[in-house]
Amino acid sequence: MGDDLKEIFGANLRRLRTLKNISTTELSEAIGVSQSTVSDWENAKKMPRSGSIQKISEYFGVQKTELLTEKNSQPAGVNEDLGIYNYNPVSHLVKIPILGSITCGEPILAVQNYDGYREEVEDTLPDGNLFYLKTRGDSMSPTIPEGSYVLIKEQADIEDGEIAAIIVNGDEEATLKRVKRQNGIVMLIADNPRFSPILITPDTPARIIGKAVKVSFDL
Repeated sequence: MGDDLKEIFGANLRRLRTLKNISTTELSEAIGVSQSTVSDWENAKKMPRSGSIQKISEYFGVQKTELLTEKNSQPAGVNEDLGIYNYNPVSHLVKIPILGSITCGEPILAVQNYDGYREEVEDTLPDGNLFYLKTRGDSMSPTIPEGSYVLIKEQADIEDGEIAAIIVNGDEEATLKRVKRQNGIVMLIADNPRFSPILITPDTPARIIGKAVKVSFDL
């Protein structure tokens, strides 16, 4: 068994134990080995068998691959004695709804408003309710090209200068604009200079439904 795998496992075990504030004594008692055995694992002197790896993964609530994978790398090689083989891990994908028109009286992310889905890697996504908008027109070009998919995080307000998904004057379709505040006046600014700013007034009300956090498009 390669020394590199012992070192990777030892480093991961020490990292998890430290993060959880678990002593070597507590860990050894929990999985039924001696304290010196745990120390040998962490110092890359020995490699645990498959049964011990399973107990450790269950104790820390992690996948076995997290114990056998170098941080920010692909899984290390493992031999057949462990019952684990080389493979490329597949990150968990989640479906993000594409928002079409917004049905009156329905929540933003109600099924009635969906116009399909796009899949994203879960680990790369921000927390919160997320949806996609597909852009129509080129008012936000070149920042957001026409036909792009813009990932929106649902929230009722954004910082000055950020791009938001906004419902203007009760429209059923959300528009993307940059929000500018100046001297108590709120303006919706297009990045394309051909488009005039929209001034928010009692006669032209607007409601922010989310913040633009990512742009993607299909080739």
